[in-house]
Amino acid sequence: MNTWDELAQELDLWFAAGQVATFWWRDDDLNEPTAALDRLLDLRDTFDIPLNLAVIPDEVDPHIGDDLTGCVLLQHGVLHKNFAKEGQKKSEFPDTRSVKDCVKDLQQGKARMEELFGDVFYPVFVPPWNRISDPVLKELKTSGFIGLSRYNARLTAQPITGLAEINTHIDPVFWRGDRSALEDNKILRLCINHLKARRTGFVDKSEPTGLLTHHLIHDERLWEVTFKLLGFLCGHKAVRWVTLAGAIALIDDFPDDF
Repeated sequence: MNTWDELAQELDLWFAAGQVATFWWRDDDLNEPTAALDRLLDLRDTFDIPLNLAVIPDEVDPHIGDDLTGCVLLQHGVLHKNFAKEGQKKSEFPDTRSVKDCVKDLQQGKARMEELFGDVFYPVFVPPWNRISDPVLKELKTSGFIGLSRYNARLTAQPITGLAEINTHIDPVFWRGDRSALEDNKILRLCINHLKARRTGFVDKSEPTGLLTHHLIHDERLWEVTFKLLGFLCGHKAVRWVTLAGAIALIDDFPDDF
């Protein structure tokens, strides 16, 4: 049995149990209009599924918000600059950086997103490199964010009461290699593992399985495998793609007025 068959088998188990395998899609590092963005939006239109674009506020081109049917914009850091000390993993908001400075940047970035994009901006924070120190995380809600998105299965749906966490789990990029696509079986294994862990209760079942893409670095191989995976998932009767607001609504005891 190949890995595509294994993915189909896992989704079949969801369907047989009368359960919906929810998915969502996040794409990082948007800052200006490009041919790659046009191709990404064409891909979204092809499958007609919600797309969440994580935008770097610093020097962002306001025209990216002109025609975004089916999309919302999230805040992806502020500068997308590494402030970690030498030897630490990259982070714009490491625990070695002043919390006061971090919060000031966060709020300025958020104000810019609100001013430029209005209702197309959805106040969920996506930290660059998927890392944010706990002290800064605790300031997100008071800074006006309702959610946080990182990578890997969440440990809790609300790391801070009233702050939702909706993560991604499938990253097709071979970051430690040629920065093209991982082998199909490795990409699909990420998807299968999260679905199975949800179905069997090892992770939070209500967290949709998240696809993470980076359109600016996509080569033909990455475009091809992303298209193939989206088409496969959209063709299965157990799968439903949700908006980020819909994903947050699945969290028990989350405030109704978010």
